[in-house]
Amino acid sequence: MITRLISGGQTGADRAALDFAIQRGIPHGGWVPRGRKTEAGPLPDRYRLQETASGAYAERTEKNVLLADGTLIISRGSLKGGSLLTKELAERHGRSWMHADLDRGSVEEAAERIRGWIRDRSIGVLNVAGPRASQDPEIYKAVRGVLEAVFAGSGRAAMGDGT
Repeated sequence: MITRLISGGQTGADRAALDFAIQRGIPHGGWVPRGRKTEAGPLPDRYRLQETASGAYAERTEKNVLLADGTLIISRGSLKGGSLLTKELAERHGRSWMHADLDRGSVEEAAERIRGWIRDRSIGVLNVAGPRASQDPEIYKAVRGVLEAVFAGSGRAAMGDGT
């Protein structure tokens, strides 16, 4: 069902989702703060994200929540900072969201729950969010692992061709 992956381009979870999409040939995009701002400097041009009018992370986050059919937040433990804001914005706008807390089970268990949520909510455009690399240096690898498991377990159906 997934036709496009989006994120805000930040280091960590966001960048893992974009790199996964590029590697798999899945269309990607989303919004990034003006100047392509990330904690590691400007987001490279190979990532096809649009710049917001301001450099504010919150504006970018809200635009991505609204652009997506559903927002998946992948982290360890309770939500905080930008991840908590993402959840709050999804709730405020009545948008579907899911938190995959990697402290509460295996990657395979998380992937199974995520596949069910994608299927049950008919998610086509998926916004992936979570901590930046400075908050969780291992989150990039973890998010890549979760996305690999989600797409491996769902076969071609995750791409919307019904098989």
